[in-house]
Amino acid sequence: MRSKRVLIGVTAGIAAYKIPLLVRLLKKQGFEVRCVMTTDAKEFVTPLVLSALSENPVFSDLISDDKSWNNHVSMAEWADCFIIAPLTANTLAKMANGICDNLLMSVYFSMKGATLVAPAMDLDMYQHPTVFRNLELIEKDGVRVIPAEFGELASGLVGTGRMAEPEKIFNDINVLLFSESNSHFEGKQVLITAGPTYESIDPVRFIGNHSSGKMGFALAEVFLKKGAKVKLISGPTNLTLSHDNLDLIHVVSADDMFNEVKNYWKEQDFGVFSAAVADYRPKEVSLDKIKKKSNELSLELIKNPDILQWAGQMKTDTQFLVGFALETSNELENASLKLENKNLDCVVLNSLQDKGAGFASDTNKVTILDKRNNKTEFSLKSKYEIAEEIVLHIQEMISS
Repeated sequence: MRSKRVLIGVTAGIAAYKIPLLVRLLKKQGFEVRCVMTTDAKEFVTPLVLSALSENPVFSDLISDDKSWNNHVSMAEWADCFIIAPLTANTLAKMANGICDNLLMSVYFSMKGATLVAPAMDLDMYQHPTVFRNLELIEKDGVRVIPAEFGELASGLVGTGRMAEPEKIFNDINVLLFSESNSHFEGKQVLITAGPTYESIDPVRFIGNHSSGKMGFALAEVFLKKGAKVKLISGPTNLTLSHDNLDLIHVVSADDMFNEVKNYWKEQDFGVFSAAVADYRPKEVSLDKIKKKSNELSLELIKNPDILQWAGQMKTDTQFLVGFALETSNELENASLKLENKNLDCVVLNSLQDKGAGFASDTNKVTILDKRNNKTEFSLKSKYEIAEEIVLHIQEMISS
C-alpha cells in the first residue's frame, strides 16, 4: 500500500515560518509531501528549506524559469489531500469567488480530493463579515476549515488569530485521510473498558480512584466515527454517549467488569482497556454501615482479578489488545514490563508527573510503546485528540 500524499499550499502570512515543522511531522510518519507556494510566500519561508525537508521540488509559478509548464492538474491528481496553510484573507477571497491568478489557486480549482485550510490573520480581519462569508462559502464547497487560535492579551482582551499549531494540522490531516478509509474498522467489533471501579466496604462506603472515564469515552467516540461496533464497559462516571453502533454497559466493581469482559472478549477484533480497575477489594463487605467505634479501622484486602492479563492470555492471533499504564515512577520500565507480561500489542503510558495529564483532566500526555519496539511520544493534547492518535497508531500497526 503506497504512502499517503499531502500537498501543502503556502501563502504569504507570517505563520508560514511554521510550515517546515509540519513538513517534518508528515515526513516522519511516512507521508509523501510536496509544496506549492504563492510568490509572496517566499518572503516568509524559502523554497529551499521546504524542498530539502520534503525531498521534492517546490513550485510557485505556472511557468518555470526555463519556460517549462508546471502542470497544476497533475499536482492536484497526485495529492490525497491539499492543505493550505497559512490561509490569508486574500487567498480565502480568491477561493470563495473563483479567482484563479496563480499556481496555488490553479491547483485548488483542479483538486478533486479533500482540501483543508488553516486561516491566520489579525483578529479584526478574522471577524470581518466578508471573511465570515467567505469561510462559509468555501465550507459549503466541501473545504474543511481548521479554526485559528485566539488567546488573551496582557490587556485582558482577546487577540490575534494565530494559525493552528503544526501538531494540530498534522493531527487533522491524519484524521481526514484515515477516517475516509474506514476499511480497518468498518464493522469491526471493539471492546473498550473505561472509568474507575468501586469496591464496597459497606452500603455507603467504597474503595475507588479518581478516574473520570473521559479517555475511554473519547476512544469509543473515535472508533464509532470510523465505523466500528463498540462495546463500552464503564465503571461509575458522569459521562454519556449514544450511537447506533454503541452498546454501553454500566458496571460498578472489578468483578462486575471482569464478568462483562469474559462475556464478550471472544467475539471482539480489538480491545482497548483504559479503565482504572481497583487492584484490591475488601475481603468482607459489611451489610450494615460501619459505625465509628474507635480511632482506627482495619480492613483486610484481597486482590482483584487482573482483567487485562486475562484478556492477554485469551487473545487469539487475530485479536489486537491495547493496555494503559498510569505510572508515578520508572514509567518506561514499568510500561514495557506490562507490554510483555500481559501479551499486549501496545501500551499507552501516561505519568502523573506530567502537568495536565492523568485522572479527571480534559487533557493528557502519553507515550505509546508497541511490540515492534517503537516508542511514540505525544505532547499535551485533549483526550479526544489523544484518542485519535491511539486509534491512528493501531491502524498503522495493523496495516504495516
